[in-house]
Amino acid sequence: MSKKFEEVKQLAFPKAEVETLNWWKKNKIFKKSLDSRADGIPFTFFEGPPTANGKPGIHHVMSRTVKDLFCRYKTLKGFRVERKGGWDTHGLPVEIEVEKELGLDGRAEVEDFGVAEYNAKCRESVLKYKHLWDDLTSRMAYWVDLDNPYITFRTIISNRSGGHLNSFMKKTWFTKGIKFNGIHRAAERFCHPMKSALDTRKPRIPLFM
Repeated sequence: MSKKFEEVKQLAFPKAEVETLNWWKKNKIFKKSLDSRADGIPFTFFEGPPTANGKPGIHHVMSRTVKDLFCRYKTLKGFRVERKGGWDTHGLPVEIEVEKELGLDGRAEVEDFGVAEYNAKCRESVLKYKHLWDDLTSRMAYWVDLDNPYITFRTIISNRSGGHLNSFMKKTWFTKGIKFNGIHRAAERFCHPMKSALDTRKPRIPLFM
């Protein structure tokens, strides 16, 4: 009677981990886990996208492990769990890195440099460390579609997001019981160098992109 599994007398965990990762990749196990649930009830998962112009850290491994656990659990329960990766390409980290690279300081210098040129540099910079994220994602066996990610600077994403927000505002889902007095509460603070509003979490809302 042939053995179904190879006998392991002494397990070398690092070696076994790499072998398992390679086997999953070679046999397209992630894809098969989706195909096997083709008729399952959809459980939609969009990753809260990291900013790809920042390097990944151990805290990303921890949070992604939790995300992956939920997705795999729902798959085991019979759901079809599409996992779509994404990249957050808006925000202060992108602006700071580009301004340092170009030697710019403040809104006036950015405008003198040229908004279109500045935007192009931001788009170029924002995916600077994407290869590190891809390597981390693969190495920790985090199953998510990286071949067709949603990227927030794409026009279709911005337009759809704006359209949804506009619809929500018209239905007063965001405004019920709130008095604005002509200015959103998150924009009551102000960044003087860039002459842009501040929200409660970031030093400044991105002016461009």
